[in-house]
Amino acid sequence: MATRKPRSARRNQVLSQERIIETAIELLDAGGEAAMTTRALTERLSTGSGGVGSRDELLDTVTEALVTAALAADSVTASSSPEDEIRTVALALFDAIAEHPWLASRLTQQVVRKPFGPVTVGIFERIGRQVGALGVPRASWFDAASTLVHYILGAVSQNTRIEGDTPDGSHNRETFLDATAVAWQQLDAEDYPFMHAVVSQMQAHDDREQFLNGIAVFVDGLSRLG
Repeated sequence: MATRKPRSARRNQVLSQERIIETAIELLDAGGEAAMTTRALTERLSTGSGGVGSRDELLDTVTEALVTAALAADSVTASSSPEDEIRTVALALFDAIAEHPWLASRLTQQVVRKPFGPVTVGIFERIGRQVGALGVPRASWFDAASTLVHYILGAVSQNTRIEGDTPDGSHNRETFLDATAVAWQQLDAEDYPFMHAVVSQMQAHDDREQFLNGIAVFVDGLSRLG
């Protein structure tokens, strides 16, 4: 009697959600969203397409996993001030996107398209509680929290590679800033006195510190609404 050949243990193995997410992140980090196709993922995992689900669902899942992990890792103590908590949440998102630049667009899409999703409600809940603790009138809570969240997302997105830049990291920040400084210096000083005055500051600025300064300005403004 003929016997069936045993399937490979690799194909018999039930893939865990953690393994699928981990592999998807590897593809995204290496080549951006364009590299994370169902075909590429199934080839990397040596499995059929039915085992990983749809690409859009997986991108949402990966985004949720990274954001949830970032916020959980950077939680603060109960005694922390509202200002400290807002900075903690903001920096958690900033650092996560700095590590995974493709996450910027996915996170923005989650907030805009899925206001009921766990990513959006998780961010808004963490930020919104602190808005109330700062003394902002209840009637202004939504506007205040929304403005702050939009600043955070806009600022962190601006510090990632723009669409079309090479995903291998060949886009060099220092070279870009040097070229920008040269272009600003060539502007007519009488027509653009401000640009000439700040060119050296622009060239030497630290993105993370600039981001924190923006958060401080927002928090100070929110505290005055009470």
